[in-house]
Amino acid sequence: MTSPCLVVLSRLLAQARRLSRAAVWVGGGLTLASVLLIAYDVSMRRLFGITIGGADELSSYAFAISISWALAFTALERANVRVDVLYQYLPVRISALLDWIALVTLGVFAVYLTYYAYDVAMTSWIHNSAANTPLATPLWLPQTLWVLGLAWFSLVLALMLIRSSIALVTGDIETLKLLCGVKSAQEEAAEEAATGERLVRGEQA
Repeated sequence: MTSPCLVVLSRLLAQARRLSRAAVWVGGGLTLASVLLIAYDVSMRRLFGITIGGADELSSYAFAISISWALAFTALERANVRVDVLYQYLPVRISALLDWIALVTLGVFAVYLTYYAYDVAMTSWIHNSAANTPLATPLWLPQTLWVLGLAWFSLVLALMLIRSSIALVTGDIETLKLLCGVKSAQEEAAEEAATGERLVRGEQA
């Protein structure tokens, strides 16, 4: 019988996955909008010799914000880069322990990164700092959105670490692997096949 604690954690992780997926879509929209803005600016400059100004600045903000909000989904999908030259030859329990250590290390890094990013944003807020550009954007605005993305990343990692720690202690290696293990070639092949099937169904529809 599954304990209430594990049920709550599973629900929280499922909700975190849904919110992180939505954040990725929003970040993708920001990136696409940046591309269109830059393309418009370049075209106007080429054809008519005029520029709207600020396209590079706004695209930089969008890029930083979209990346910070995509980190949580990347971790949940186990899409972050891992060097597995030796990992794949290790016994399952040892590789599971390394997975847990890797998650702890990533969590510590995320917390430190969020802390110092928050310090940067607060400094901009206190000193009312503005970008040295024609737009003179108050820096705390994009920096706050950037920090919130990093904070969400840290929160999601904390949920993953709690659940994976329980799995490690109870010997639930399968759950631990699904949470923070390196994806096997079979898993990646299955995902690619599923993506191909969805594309085929879309074309047929």
